[in-house]
Amino acid sequence: MQYTNVNGYLLPNLISTDTVRPIGRYGEMRRQFLENHRPDLLDQLLLEDRLNQHLSRVDEEARQAVQECVARMARQQQVDEALKRANPMEWVRRMNLIRDAAEQAILPEFLYPEALE
Repeated sequence: MQYTNVNGYLLPNLISTDTVRPIGRYGEMRRQFLENHRPDLLDQLLLEDRLNQHLSRVDEEARQAVQECVARMARQQQVDEALKRANPMEWVRRMNLIRDAAEQAILPEFLYPEALE
């Protein structure tokens, strides 16, 4: 961190050098968890100018893990294109259930790992 001397006081230069990357839904959920349950870690990430990078990485990893889990569960339950053509509403219902189950299984590991310890 760099500082500027103002009348004998060293003040931190608080201009962010963290690259602006999209955060997404899971990144926002992680931010809310940090704000409510881990303000110390949130402050540390802010001071080290790594918050956006952290939230973006968590969002990307969580999204990828959920997509893989959804694909695996859909294959196991035979929710495929044939069902989609034969009964689109049933396909949507089952895919929503699969997505919800995948998120419940995967997200705590990515968004709330401190709460699992």
